[in-house]
Amino acid sequence: MAAVRVLLFDVFGTLVDWRGPLVDVARGLTASRRPVAGADRAAGGDGAAGADWGAVVDEWRRGYQPALDRVRAGGDWVDLDTVHRGTLDAALAGHAVDLPGGDRERLVRAWRRLRPWGDVGPGLERLRQRHVTATLSNAHVALLVDLLRHTGLRVDAVLSAELARAYKPDDRVYLRALELLGCEPREAAMVACHPSDVRAAAALGLRPVFVRRPREWGPAGGEEVPLEVPDLLVVDGLGELADVLER
Repeated sequence: MAAVRVLLFDVFGTLVDWRGPLVDVARGLTASRRPVAGADRAAGGDGAAGADWGAVVDEWRRGYQPALDRVRAGGDWVDLDTVHRGTLDAALAGHAVDLPGGDRERLVRAWRRLRPWGDVGPGLERLRQRHVTATLSNAHVALLVDLLRHTGLRVDAVLSAELARAYKPDDRVYLRALELLGCEPREAAMVACHPSDVRAAAALGLRPVFVRRPREWGPAGGEEVPLEVPDLLVVDGLGELADVLER
């Protein structure tokens, strides 16, 4: 890691917990509703109060990559709010849950009010002392700015896939970030908890850093370490990454 001067961070899952806050918001939106059972739901009830919001949110998140794949396959680029609206509609329909438009929009906006993992705030502050730190997220800039202001997390630059009009793991996203920071691939590390992210970055010559997030998917755990990636550094949080870089 001696040549690395720039640290690029994935955001959802890596820096912040998306699942817990989204489930909390969904439950809060429907807490005052009367649960609707099978026969009543068939007669027109919305089923929202009795919904398994953990399962709904998981399905919402699972729809994320297929939606981005369609953009990468040549579809028109749209921002992540637009992606989330479409995938939320599909997840709700799949669980026979209906929500008013206003509540759906509150859930989409909840991606701006997620919680950082406990190691992230202190870890980022340590890492910023010696390295340039930047987000590199599929979220658009406006969403990232709102999220960073909400969490109080500080980075040196807010970079987004939006700036390349593409989505990770498209090469253009990583190359655009390097271009904007005036950085060679060997001088940058991609820090993420998602195998696809570190694989794509490593293939371009960035140093891959995988952060274990065993609670990203709640009871389902986190993603497996992509052990096949060359020169992979695996850490259990940003504090451990700072320890490695300070040696």
